[in-house]
Formats: sequence, C-alpha cells, structure tokens
Amino acid sequence: MNENTREKTIVRASVIGIVTNVLLAAFKAIIGFASHSIAIVMDAVNNISDAGSSLITIIGTKLAGREPDKKHPFGYGRIEYLSAMIISVIVLYAGVTSLIESVKKIIHPDTPDYSAVSLVIVAVAVVVKIVLGQYVKRVGKKVNSSSLINSGEDATLDSVISASTLLAAGIFLIFHISLEAWLGAIISLVIIKSGFEMLRETISQILGERNDPELARSIKETVVSFPDVQGAYDLVLNNYGPEAWNGSVHIEVPDTYSADQLDQLIRNIQMKVYAEYQVILTAIGVYSVNTRDEEIIEAKKRVSQIVFSHPHVLQMHGFYMDKEKKTMRFDIVISFDATDRKSEYQGIFDDVQKAYPDYQLQLAMDTDFSEE
Repeated sequence: MNENTREKTIVRASVIGIVTNVLLAAFKAIIGFASHSIAIVMDAVNNISDAGSSLITIIGTKLAGREPDKKHPFGYGRIEYLSAMIISVIVLYAGVTSLIESVKKIIHPDTPDYSAVSLVIVAVAVVVKIVLGQYVKRVGKKVNSSSLINSGEDATLDSVISASTLLAAGIFLIFHISLEAWLGAIISLVIIKSGFEMLRETISQILGERNDPELARSIKETVVSFPDVQGAYDLVLNNYGPEAWNGSVHIEVPDTYSADQLDQLIRNIQMKVYAEYQVILTAIGVYSVNTRDEEIIEAKKRVSQIVFSHPHVLQMHGFYMDKEKKTMRFDIVISFDATDRKSEYQGIFDDVQKAYPDYQLQLAMDTDFSEE
C-alpha cells in the first residue's frame, strides 16, 4: 500500500469515528442528564474523548506524511507514535476525571430515572460501538497505524462500558438498587488501565523495540538467496515510522570475490530487499570466508565445536584465518538469556586461544536484535 492510499484510509476511518462518536455523545449526554445517570454521562464524555482521539489521528497522519527535509532526513513518520501517545494520555485523563465524578456521586448519590427510550438508545450505542471498534481496529492493523488500533481498542472498551450501564439500569428497575456511581467508578478504573497499557505500548515504540523476528527472518532469507552469499548476520532495522525502515546487514562471501563483483552483489541485494519489504539497507558489511585452504576450513570446524560447546551461543560467523600473519577473527552472538554475557564471552575466548596459542585472536561479541 502506497503512502497516499494509506493516509486516505486512515483519514476516512478517523472521520467515521469522529461523526459516530459525536452523535453518540450527544444522545448519551441528553439521556444521562435527563435520567440523572452518572454512568451514562461519563459514557458520553468518553465518546467525546474518542472523537478527539480520531481528530488527533488525522492530524498526526498528515504531519507524519511530510516529505523528508534537511533537518529530518529520515522523514516525520514517528509523529504517528506521538499522536498515539497523546490519545493514550487523553484516555487516561478521561478515566481519572470520570473516577473523581463517580466518587462524588457515591458520597452524594442521585436516584436515576430511566425511560424505555433512553435504554433503547444506549442498547443501540452498544451495537454501534462494537461495529465501530472492530472496523477501526481492522483498518488500523491493515495500514499499521498505532493510533487507529488504539482508537479501535478504546471503542471496543466503550461497548463494554455501555453494556454495563444497561445492566445497572436493569438492576435498578427490577430490584430498585442504584449501582450507578459504583459502576461509574469501575468503568473509570477500566479506562485508566486501558490508558496505561496504550501509553506503555506507544512509549515502547518510541524508545525503539527489537527487530520484528518474522521480518528479520524474511530479509535474511532473501539476502542468502543470492549466489555465493553464504550467510546474513547482524541485521539491524531502524524504524522511523510505521512504514519507514532503514537497516544494515553483514554478509559472508568467498575470499575470491573482486571489488566490482562485490559492488554489483551489494547493489542487487539492496534493490531486491527494498522491492520486497520496502526496507532501505543503507549499509551492507562484508565478511570474507576462506575457500581455498582445506586446513583453514578444518580449523573453522574445530573452532565452531569449541564455541558451540558453550550453552548460550546463538551464532558464530565472519570466520577468517590468516596463516601467514597468524591471525584469526570471527564474531559470536550470545543470548540475552545468559546470566553474564561478558563472562561467557571470556570463557569462549580463553578456550579458543588455548586451542590456537600461536594465533592472535580477534573475537567480537555481536547482538542478535531479532532474538526471540
């Protein structure tokens, strides 16, 4: 999906959300004040906050779609994460304010006065919010918009809130017990919890999360599909918005490759990865692999056995031995599950050095940014 189509899809879904929530808020406010129902009034306030969230989604999407410039050469895509964070704060604020009002009503209760019309409208609102929530959430996942997904989650939560209001009304009409204020307090706590979860998720995205394992796996498979590429390692993906990825990777190639062959190979990899995943590989590093000396090939096997005898080693790559200069270099990836990664690294270094005491060992500890 291209950027223009994605933006139009997000704006259309948000406009539908705004119109729906404003209408629902108006009906609920009228019913709530007429029936002295604090739960319905709080529900109406929540609908207004939802409409505001949809408006922020539109503004955030428009701003995020700006072209890269000198000051922000990677574009403005991360603004979408900021708009999602603002929506989370709005939801949180709505929950806190409604909790305060509910507590006031618990201390100074009002007797609700329901009518058949008001209950029918609230019931219709439940159905509308279920449909709206599923629609917005589905579109959000389709276009990878955190703001829309958050709005859809909030709308689905609203349907539960409205259904709870109906339940309280039914209890009052049958048993003449008013649970309005208490229900309002419970609803408020649910809203606050939802707001915290949304905020935590968006902050995590802004801070930078690990590579998507499935995307990383697919990119590596594409890279090693090229002839003579014997491995793809150290893939790093930097996210600059929901649809904006830059990255780098290391590849293993035979030590017989010339500079012009290597240049053409790297360009071909970059073009194919972008065409298939819209990921820009800004850098492709190279590991040279010994292919002409059987003794070195056997040495690699022996070193590999030593390295993988340590339980938390995930990868060994970039192995190269120079018999004349007496140097040996390779990289290892140690899992985050290891209690002490530095100690594990030192143990591997010592074991390999013991096996090859005459060689200068250059051992680097890498990180697998897509480790599950």
